[in-house]
Amino acid sequence: MRTRALPTFLALAAGIVPVVPAISQDYPAKPVRVIVAFTPGGGNDIVARILAKHLSDMHKRQFIVENRPGAGTVIGVDAVAKSPADGYTLLVTNNSLAVNHTLYPKLPYDTLKDITPIVKAGSTPNVLVVHPSVPAKTTAELIALVKAKPDKVAYASAGTGSTAFLAAELFKMLAGVKMLHVPYKGTSPALTSILGGETQAMVGALPAAVPHIKAGKLRALGVTSAKRASGMKEIPTMIEGGVKGFDFETWYGVFGPGNLPGNLVGLLNGSVNKIVAMPDVKEQFSRQGIDPEGGATADFDKQFRAEIVTLGKVIKASGAKPDS
Repeated sequence: MRTRALPTFLALAAGIVPVVPAISQDYPAKPVRVIVAFTPGGGNDIVARILAKHLSDMHKRQFIVENRPGAGTVIGVDAVAKSPADGYTLLVTNNSLAVNHTLYPKLPYDTLKDITPIVKAGSTPNVLVVHPSVPAKTTAELIALVKAKPDKVAYASAGTGSTAFLAAELFKMLAGVKMLHVPYKGTSPALTSILGGETQAMVGALPAAVPHIKAGKLRALGVTSAKRASGMKEIPTMIEGGVKGFDFETWYGVFGPGNLPGNLVGLLNGSVNKIVAMPDVKEQFSRQGIDPEGGATADFDKQFRAEIVTLGKVIKASGAKPDS
C-alpha cells in the first residue's frame, strides 16, 4: 500500500470518513438572503438587486435582498459574520468594509476572519456634484470658491467612513481646501440633503447620482477616476479639472461569512462572473455608470486586503472618528 494512501485507508477502516462538503451539488435548496448594509437606492442596493434577480433565475431559488443599514454598515456586516457558513446569507457591500477595519477601534467581528470575499461584481468612479444654486460650473471653479470661503461650503456623505466621505476627504487633501462635513445615515438621505439645498456638495458613487444629474437637479463637476466613466462620458475627470492624482473608485463586492467552503465560493464566483458578462446586465450597469468586473476570488481577496492598508492610512490622516 502506498504511504500517502494509508491515512485514508485507516480512516475508512475505523469508520471515520472525511466529509467533503457537497454544498455546490444541491445549493441552493432554499431561499438565500442577500444583505445590503445600506439604505435602498444607492449603488450597493442597485448592484445587489440586479445580481439577486439573475441569481434567482440561474439557480431556480429566490435570492432576496434585505437592507440592513446602520452604524456605518457594521449592523449588516455583523449579521453576515455571525451567520452559518452555508451560503444562505450573503453580503453585498463596498470599500466601507475595508475602511471600518481602521475607523472603528472595536468591531463585533474580525474583518479578515469572519468575512469571506467571493467576487468583485462591479466598480464605479465617484462623482463630485453640487446643488444648482452653487455658482461653480467646473471643479476648478468650486476649488476657487471653497478657498475663498473655507468651511462655508458643506458637503454631504453617507456617513463617516463611507466611500463618499473618503472621496471627499481625498478631494480636500489633494485640492488643499476646507469643507464642512455633514454625515447622514446612508446615500439616500445624503442625496436628499443636497437636493434640498441643506448641503451644497457631495462626492458620491455615480449610480445613485445619475438620475438627479440627468434630471438637472444636481450639477456634475467631475468623476474621481483616471478616465471618464462609461455611460457618462460627458462628465470630465477631476484630474482634467486640475486635481492631480485623483483616482478613486467605489467597488461593489459579494461576500459571505468566514470559513465559507471553497466549492461554494467557487460556485458563487462563477455565477456572478456569468451574470456580469451578460449583455443586458452590462447595459443595466452602464446606465448607472457602473463597470462590470468579475474575476477570480484570489484577485479580489488580494485587492481587499491591500485596500484595508491603504484606506487605513487615509482614515488616520483625516483623523476621522465613527459617527455617534
